[in-house]
Amino acid sequence: MLGWVITCHDDEAQEMLLKLEARFGPLAQCRAVNYWRGLSTNMLSRMMCDALHETDSGDGVIFLTDKSGAAPYRAAALMSHKHDRCEVISGISFPLLEQMYPLRDRLASAEFREAIVSRGGSGVSSLWHQQQKNPPFVLLHDLYKY
Repeated sequence: MLGWVITCHDDEAQEMLLKLEARFGPLAQCRAVNYWRGLSTNMLSRMMCDALHETDSGDGVIFLTDKSGAAPYRAAALMSHKHDRCEVISGISFPLLEQMYPLRDRLASAEFREAIVSRGGSGVSSLWHQQQKNPPFVLLHDLYKY
């Protein structure tokens, strides 16, 4: 089963988790990380790292963030590069998470990423999709080796 780390500004992540638990019962491998104004990026990263390890059973973890480019998204993006089967999604909402919940135990992380982005509409994206639009910087001399 895919682990979920819901991470949003203020108490939105905890509110979404509580709504999901009210609908589906206790959620295994699911944690909320709230990002409060004034919280250091170091503390946010530590909290998200703890949540990542608590939710990962080996199948992968999906970071579900509210705003692309904001601190929770950036912290998740940095962590995702160090862990296999780790995806970062931005633009989430409770109705979208409610719709996606049944797919947690049926899809691999990349399949889940595609499904949530396609169902989420124009405001939902992923780190992977953003990287396809803006490929990493490559030095020209690395392209033309003798």
